[in-house]
Order: sequence, then structure tokens, then C-alpha cells
Amino acid sequence: MVESRLDDVATFGALAEVGVDELRELQLRRLRWSLRHAYDNVAHYRAAFDAADVHPDELASLADLARFPLTSKAELRQNYPFGMFAVPREQVARLHASSGTTGKPTVVGYTAADLSTWASVMARSIHAAGGRPGDIVHVAYGYGLFTGGLGAHSGAERLGCTVVPVSGGMTARQVQLILDFEPRIIMVTPSYFLSILDELARQGVDAAQTSLRIGIFGAEPWTEAMRAEMQERARLTALDIYGLSEVMGPGIGQEAAGHPGRLQIWEDHFYPEVIDPQTGEVLAEGEQGELVLTSLSKQAMPVVRYRTRDLTRLLPGTAYPAFRSIEKITGRTDDMMIIRGVNVFPTQIEELLLSVAELSPHFECVLSRPDRLDELCVRVEAREPGADADGLSGRLGSVIKDRIGVTVAVEVLAPESIPRSQGKAVRVRDQR
Repeated sequence: MVESRLDDVATFGALAEVGVDELRELQLRRLRWSLRHAYDNVAHYRAAFDAADVHPDELASLADLARFPLTSKAELRQNYPFGMFAVPREQVARLHASSGTTGKPTVVGYTAADLSTWASVMARSIHAAGGRPGDIVHVAYGYGLFTGGLGAHSGAERLGCTVVPVSGGMTARQVQLILDFEPRIIMVTPSYFLSILDELARQGVDAAQTSLRIGIFGAEPWTEAMRAEMQERARLTALDIYGLSEVMGPGIGQEAAGHPGRLQIWEDHFYPEVIDPQTGEVLAEGEQGELVLTSLSKQAMPVVRYRTRDLTRLLPGTAYPAFRSIEKITGRTDDMMIIRGVNVFPTQIEELLLSVAELSPHFECVLSRPDRLDELCVRVEAREPGADADGLSGRLGSVIKDRIGVTVAVEVLAPESIPRSQGKAVRVRDQR
């Protein structure tokens, strides 16, 4: 069966031979199961499908998916913590979570079978990037509730690699382990990899002379200019990996070696659509819009037509012709900021600063990149003149670190210091 060929590590090299017709037949079969699974077991989806006057049994073709309602992050948040689960909580083997705009995270759950699927698509992604069994993989994504570290770790192990589970931080130690263990592959955010390169330079080490030959970079947007710098300095192949926690985690799509700029979507597990973000209309292949994903095999928490907010185009496949690809993400339809792999929303900042009585609701988020890494400065007004700016800055910075998990600078200004908007407030100023 095609399923065994797709998920067996030994046959990853034959993925390019999968036919379009057999893949579409598999997608349709799995889509029918996933819609029925969601409808039968998740109250939100049953209500949403009924309100849209559509039923899983009416899906006759893949195109019929457009009749089903879209799902947003707000709806996942409204069902916090376990309301979107389609299996009893006791069958959930692992929980992950990502930050949300109300202070509560978006919770995702995985059965043992889901974790196996995730490991498989991550292994497939590493293989597509050029990784092979026996390679040493240095994982510098964060471990914990963030899906990056454990996702990369499981995929590398599934492929048969030797994993170095370093996690993030302790940059000098990262360098020591790279020099001592000689990994061929590094999986990390691109901005943090630049910090590792800077540390190598500070230690007098030529990054081009290390063992690293493949970099799999994700969790934040990055440019072609950054790719060029990383490849020039480290003499490795820099490739993008795509994913988001709500759908699975990293491993939904991957740039294949020799095909930069396009990420293969593993369509046997994730069905992609691109829609007009204003009207919700499904767009034709090649038109830019918002990426929407439907899980085809996830048990614990199926997602139906999930709005990723990522802007891209759906394009033909590259290294694997049956699997369509997406253009590298060019932007988002919302104002989410990604600071070192952590999602941060202005509304989160607003909620937290309002918990400090001496601060006003007038604020702005200033993004900069003074020393390779993205930094966020929250500029906010005190409510009264003569306030203890240093004390308030420390208090808000601590609250943000505790609640969101990211370190930011806080600048407390005198009242009336921040420009007032005559229309929609401009909360983010990007100076990168």
C-alpha cells in the first residue's frame, strides 16, 4: 500500500516515485475519516458543521472541503484546555502548548500514534534536506512545551541519526559540543545560529571549517539574505522547515536539498489550501493568499481548515512531484511577532501592562535587530508624572517573562509621550 511506502524510513528515497493519482486517492480517504472523526468527537466541529449545513458524508471530492467552515486560533483558545480533543484525555500521550493573545496558551495533544506520525514526517524532512541514518544531529531548538526541540529530536531518532539534545542557550557550550562531537546537521532558529557563528568567531574558529554541512532552520521567518550569509560563513546548506503547533509542529513542510525557496508539503498528512484572507475564497494554484491546513491522520486533535495566517502560494512539487509545495512564507495576515521562536502578540502585551496599575494602555512594540538576534522593546507610558520608571520597567519585564516566556526591554515614558492614532492604533514598529 502507498501508506507503507510513504512512512517507512527505508523507502524515503522512493517518495519521488509516488504518483499523483494514488496520493489524491489516499488524501480523499483520509480526509473523509478526519472530518467524520472531528464531527463525531469534538463538540465545536459538530456545531460548526451543522451551522454551515454541511456533513462529512457529503464529501465526494477533495474540492468539497471548501464547503466546510474555517477554524481559527481564537476558536482553539475558546476551547482551552482540552475542548478540541477528539479522544479521551487519558489517551493523550503528550501535551504541547503555544502562546496565545489572552494569556492562555493554545494547547495541542498527541496520541502515541500521532507522535509516531510526527516523528515520521520529521524524519522525512531531515532526509529531504540531505540527512541520512548515522548522521549526528545537533538540536538547538528549545525543548519543553515549544514543539521545536522534541519534534526535531524524535524525527532525527526515527531516521536513525545520533541526536545531541542541547536545547537553546549557553552559546559557548553549543560551540564546544559542535567542535567536540562534530555533528553534520544542526537544527535551530536562524537568528540563534548567527549567534553561534559569532561565538565561533570570538573563539577564533573558522565556522567554515566545522563539521556542519546542513542547517535546518525554522520557528521564525528568515530571508534569502540570511540564507546567503549563513551559507557563506559556515559553508553549509541552509534549508527551511515549516510547521505550527496547532496542526502538528515542525515537519509539515520542508525545503528539499537543491530546491531552495519552495517547501514540500507532506500532503499525505496535511491537506493544503490557499484562500483569500478577506473573503475565504479558495484561490487557484500560484495565487498568493493565506495558507489553510487540514490534518488527515491526527487522532488526538484533528484540525479542519485551520487558518495559519501565513501568506504564501501553492505551487507544483519540486523534488517530490506528487507533493505540492508552498513558496517560502512572505508575511502574515495578523500582527504576531516572533521573538527567538516565541509567538508574541501586541494584545498579550496590552493585557499584561494593564495588570500594572501605574501603567497606561498607551504603548508600542519596537522590533530591532542590533546584534543578529531579534529584540523587542515595549515602550509604555506611566499614568502619572514622576512615576518610578525603573521600578515599573522591571515589574512589567518580569511579568512578560513569566507569562509569555520571552525577555524584552521595557521603556517607561512620561504621560503623553506616545503618539496618538487617529484611527487604528499602530502597535508594532519594525526597525529591523
